[in-house]
Amino acid sequence: MEKLDILWQDDHVVAVNKPSGLLVHRSPIDRRETRFALQIVRDQLGQWVYPVHRLDRPTSGVLLMGLSPESARSLSEAFAAGRTEKTYLAVVRGVPPESGEIDYPLLEELDKMMDPRTRTDKEAQQALTRFRTLATAELPFAVGRYPTSRYSLVEANPVTGRRHQLRRHLKHIFHPIVGDTKYGEGRHNRFFRDEFDCHRMLLAAVRLTFPHPVSGERITVNAPLDEVFSGVVESLGWQEAVG
Repeated sequence: MEKLDILWQDDHVVAVNKPSGLLVHRSPIDRRETRFALQIVRDQLGQWVYPVHRLDRPTSGVLLMGLSPESARSLSEAFAAGRTEKTYLAVVRGVPPESGEIDYPLLEELDKMMDPRTRTDKEAQQALTRFRTLATAELPFAVGRYPTSRYSLVEANPVTGRRHQLRRHLKHIFHPIVGDTKYGEGRHNRFFRDEFDCHRMLLAAVRLTFPHPVSGERITVNAPLDEVFSGVVESLGWQEAVG
């Protein structure tokens, strides 16, 4: 039986480390897919689990689920009210500022396949991301028009929770995430596939803090990077930045 790494669990909540490439639940994105995080954890625990938030298929890291409808409802409300703190690591093209905020409203993306109720007339929604540049590297390869290529390890904290927010915000400041086939750059994605055998998007949810649905206690859950992401970090000499 397939299992996911359990990062934290009690009688009300379970947090697992979702691998890159795994859908959270059944989706029209891939009607042929038979593996879903909710189903795997349900079978692993032998009980129903209830979704609280989502991670994009190519994103890895902390995925939270309620073990009852009541717990899931409370946790979902905490996410909607901004009472959670989410921390991601991303490898991006170029060198962003040392730190900053991306305050850039995002239009709802058209995705009739995902949700036929998607509206086309909504105004852009407020979206805010805070970030820090943890480490940089310059490689002696001409991936683009320059003789060298620069990349950075970024810690990103989305204050709001819009769809694909980090991916779209980092693209907006001209530092797209490496491996992102929707918003990234194909040349750099191919370079990381060839040079580092990296076939995933380099975005990981490494820490989540949330109020416990029963006690109200602030719980922090951390997720380690997978072998591929860790291999890129090691190859670029960024181990100390990750800690």
